[in-house]
Amino acid sequence: MKPESLVFLKSLLDTPGPSSFEAAPARVWRAEAEKFADTVHADVSGNSFAAVNPDGGPRLMFAGHIDEIGIMVTHIDDEGFLSFDTIGGWDHQVFVGQRVILLGRRGSTTGVVGKRAIHLMEREDREKVSKVEELWIDVGAANRAEAEGRVRIGDPGVLAAGVLEFPNGRLVSRCIDNRIGAFVVLEALRLLAADRPRASVTAVATTREEIASSGGGARSSAHQLEPDVAIVVDVTHATDYPGIEKRKHGDYRLGGGPTLARGASVSEVVFDMLVEAAEAEKIPYAIEASSRDTHTDAEAIFNAHRGVATGLVSVPNRYMHSPNEMVALEDLERTARLLAAFARKLSPETDLVPR
Repeated sequence: MKPESLVFLKSLLDTPGPSSFEAAPARVWRAEAEKFADTVHADVSGNSFAAVNPDGGPRLMFAGHIDEIGIMVTHIDDEGFLSFDTIGGWDHQVFVGQRVILLGRRGSTTGVVGKRAIHLMEREDREKVSKVEELWIDVGAANRAEAEGRVRIGDPGVLAAGVLEFPNGRLVSRCIDNRIGAFVVLEALRLLAADRPRASVTAVATTREEIASSGGGARSSAHQLEPDVAIVVDVTHATDYPGIEKRKHGDYRLGGGPTLARGASVSEVVFDMLVEAAEAEKIPYAIEASSRDTHTDAEAIFNAHRGVATGLVSVPNRYMHSPNEMVALEDLERTARLLAAFARKLSPETDLVPR
């Protein structure tokens, strides 16, 4: 990966932005897009758009959601301790003993998640799974008034876990899912800015994917763009660590290249074109079966306005929805190259109707 792209990636990953509060990482994304895109803008839903060759055809949308799972302050008690709830899908056990960053109007506040020490628990309580309603956040305040001087009800937050580089090109972060998707679609656009396609290509950093059963920012951005074809970039579960049943969950490995979805909310025409592009570029890939919903932005875009020919490309990710998700940098590069190669295959004559 080029040094400038890695710097951008780390900045994007380290900027907190849970669902519905994505403005800060979106600013980082748009600032990078301004360096090479023809047009860059945002909308009222918080989605960010960057386009190359906006007058070309057909209209291609690259979508990667920029939000991450997080927490929200729900109550402040008389002693200054904060109750909180989850934003998105969490394993509540993850919270125990973690540090958090709360995002308030006066800036960020650091806190720690509190729980009774094991020495003070009854034996049966030691074996119970912790629930978020039994935990609290301690920001070091002496009372309610002091706490309210730093945070207020509804303030969001994230776990305080920064980017780490591991051997063998591994990268670790709390928000691989799916800040990585937003990164990849913009890297693909960077490649297309240097070798321009005939298609009009718009990369979109979508919002609220982790919490929006109604489609979130993906649906509103697709209605705005009215694309003819779209590629959604997300993460999928890597299954290359102990205890995973590959017959049930598939075989997806870090460093094995992107996975291409088949099934629900995926155009078979787009899938075939992605396979052709991957093989022409000698990009390794795996196929992932999606017999029901993909649980990504693909559903919202596939069913937007008159219908969109949609593909889903995913990056294998270990330890999803934890403070230490892990991907391989080479898979990010391969996925961006695949998207760019797909875009260059499109022309105004491309037939996207399954026949």
